[in-house]
Amino acid sequence: MTEYDAIIVGTGQAGPSLARRLAAKGNRVAIIERALFGGTCINTGCTPTKALVASAYAAHIVRRASEYGVTVDGTVTIDMKQVKARKDAIVAASRNGVEASLRRTTNVTTIQAHASFVSPHQVTIGNEILHAPRIFINVGARPAIPPIPGLDTVPFLTSSTILDLDHIPEHLIVIGGSYVGLEFAQIYRRFGSAVTVIEASPRLVGREDPEISDNVRQILQAEGIQIRLNAKTTRVSPGINVSIDHPEEPGAIIGSHLLLAVGRRPNTDDLGLDKAGVAVDAKGYIKVDDTLRTSVDGIWAMGECNGRGAFTHTAYNDFEIVAANLLDGGSRGVHDRITAYSLFIDPPLGRVGMNEAEAVAAGHKVLVGSLPMASVSRAYEKGETLGLMKIMVDGETKQILGAAILGTGGDEVVHSILDLMYTKAPYTILQQVVHIHPTVAEFIPSLLLNMKSV
Repeated sequence: MTEYDAIIVGTGQAGPSLARRLAAKGNRVAIIERALFGGTCINTGCTPTKALVASAYAAHIVRRASEYGVTVDGTVTIDMKQVKARKDAIVAASRNGVEASLRRTTNVTTIQAHASFVSPHQVTIGNEILHAPRIFINVGARPAIPPIPGLDTVPFLTSSTILDLDHIPEHLIVIGGSYVGLEFAQIYRRFGSAVTVIEASPRLVGREDPEISDNVRQILQAEGIQIRLNAKTTRVSPGINVSIDHPEEPGAIIGSHLLLAVGRRPNTDDLGLDKAGVAVDAKGYIKVDDTLRTSVDGIWAMGECNGRGAFTHTAYNDFEIVAANLLDGGSRGVHDRITAYSLFIDPPLGRVGMNEAEAVAAGHKVLVGSLPMASVSRAYEKGETLGLMKIMVDGETKQILGAAILGTGGDEVVHSILDLMYTKAPYTILQQVVHIHPTVAEFIPSLLLNMKSV
């Protein structure tokens, strides 16, 4: 049995950073990765998908060149093999960087193998047992496969395997009208595929306010993406024949490729967590407290596998919480975190804090300000006027409750609101800020000057 001061299982956003911090304090650390270094973000999430989004955006702009007075001779074509090669090169550089950094870090032993618990503080890798008083689980999650009848009779893609495509589908059918599915829907529509999105709920991205969801739908439909709402997939048959139950238009949709984008499941089912006594919920997510401790003393869970956040930035914040409390005498917790994320269609959605429905349900005296992006001069000048800006504040405390910016630069602009929310300062401060003109952010004070009670 080999002794360490700490063992980290998984190399997503939290694990490597924690390994370096622990090692810098003189701890002997073993970090174990069974597959690809860097976790979901680098290999099958943010990095490859945003590389594809960039290629799709380039194609979209070239097709619109004449709107800007630019003449492009010839037909716009997509070299999907080159698109994939570009994406793969970006991913490889990031993945190799993570591995190389770990292997050259003093006091860190990097192991590529599958780890499984045999007791609360022992894990096995092959025939070897490793022991440490502190163990950190950072194993992430993977695409969920829904129990659709007939699915075993057809080839299908997930958000991971679709990244291996080096050709353009003739007709891509996407089951799932939420964040991941919609990004791929727009990517492949811009690459030239016919695309149909099937969503069982009444609207897309159901966690958003209705007007945000409706604007997202309009944006995608304007590009020729077919969207079927209130459509439950009942069966899949060979030939990519997808049968749907729809109140008005039941029947079948026939495509060339099928993408399943209906959620994710944690990579916790083969870790031997029962042998360690680590509690999980009904979906397999590891139960943690506000400081990310599991049900077993000396074991923490970070990143997507703990069910407290499904994003790269929340996983990294998990590392910050654990490191601050263990190494810096801090008292940080998940409760300090403000919800923030983006939907990376074009134009993107930047979201922070509560939506309007959540704010009302929480009992706040809600004031709402909104503005169509068509009224934003910078968006008008860029020829990118789709979407809207929306902000919610508490009429009594004057604090910002949340915001949604769906439009050009929305994923960046929303941070000016998020930053103020962390200070807990009144929204009136933003009313007095002098922003640069012409920018999207300069219209945030305008939102705050024209608010209405809900």
